[in-house]
Amino acid sequence: MTAEVLLVFGRGVRWTGDAWELTAAGAARVRAAMRYVAANAPHRPRVIFTGGWPEASTGAAPPPPGAREGDLMLRAAIDAGLGAHADLHAETRSRSTLENLLRTVEDQLLEGYAFGAAHPLGLVTHDWHLPRARFLAGKVLGLRGAALLDVPATGGEHHNDRAALLAARLGLIGARRGRVLLRRERMMVALLRRTTAG
Repeated sequence: MTAEVLLVFGRGVRWTGDAWELTAAGAARVRAAMRYVAANAPHRPRVIFTGGWPEASTGAAPPPPGAREGDLMLRAAIDAGLGAHADLHAETRSRSTLENLLRTVEDQLLEGYAFGAAHPLGLVTHDWHLPRARFLAGKVLGLRGAALLDVPATGGEHHNDRAALLAARLGLIGARRGRVLLRRERMMVALLRRTTAG
C-alpha cells in the first residue's frame, strides 16, 4: 500500500534574528516526507505541508506571509528537489493539529482522493504525535485504521503528547462537524491558559 497523499504536520517556526526558520522537529518532518517519496519512486504522491503559526493561540503576532510553517516546509522541499517527484502544496492558516486537518479540507487539497486500506492517507509527524493526529483525522475525515498510514519523523525533539491526546479525546466527545470541533478546541485552549496562568 502506497499513500496517494502525504499530510505533513508542522512543528513551529522561530525567528533567528535574521529570518524565520523551521524548528528542528519541523525540518525532520520534511525529511521524513522526502524519504517516503524517495522510497516509493516512481510513484508521485501529493504532499501537503500544513501549518500556520501555532503561537497565535498565545496572542503572538503571526510571521509575515511566506514565513509560516507550511510556507517554510514547502520551500525546504522545493530547495531539496522534491517537486520533481511529488505534487507539492501548502496550507498556511492553521494554528493546531485539528486546524491542520480542517484547513486542508477547506482549501480542497484532498479533493478527488478516496482513501482506504489500498490507498491510505499518509500522516507525516513524530511517533509521539501520531496517536493524536490519527484521532483527529478520524474526527475530521472519518478515516481510521488502515486508511491512515504512519510516516514517522525522527530527530528534532522528544515530547510527551499523552495529555494533549487525552484532552482531545475528552473534549471532542461526540463532535464531528468542523465548527463544533474548532469551538471546543478553542474552549479547551482558553481553559488551559487560565489554569496555567493562575
